[in-house]
Amino acid sequence: MDELLNQLADKFNYWAYFVIMMTGIYAMIAKRNIMKKLIGLGIFQTSIMLFYVAMGSKKGATIPILASGHAPISPVDYINPLPHVLMLTAIVVSVATLGVALALSQRLYRKYGTLEENEILDQIRRS
Repeated sequence: MDELLNQLADKFNYWAYFVIMMTGIYAMIAKRNIMKKLIGLGIFQTSIMLFYVAMGSKKGATIPILASGHAPISPVDYINPLPHVLMLTAIVVSVATLGVALALSQRLYRKYGTLEENEILDQIRRS
């Protein structure tokens, strides 16, 4: 039992990312308001980015930049920059996705007067 608790405590940040991710998925699935779904999407995307950045970090490691006169360092002692670079790209994509989704939701609100999914679908079925 103590070993299990130690493992949970050691990986607490990953469990926190998982809980945040599930909160975002719940908001996207369970909520009927489009704005709440977009907030859930933002929460989900942020948790994924935090997870990847945490996976790419390494205690005691250095950045992979070679300077002249620098003592040789083993490749094991470097931080892998790929997850961080991918998450920079993911941030740009998530901002663009959120911007397009907000523009579409504004258009829906202007046309139907609501952001409630059920009311919009009812108005579409009636017309």
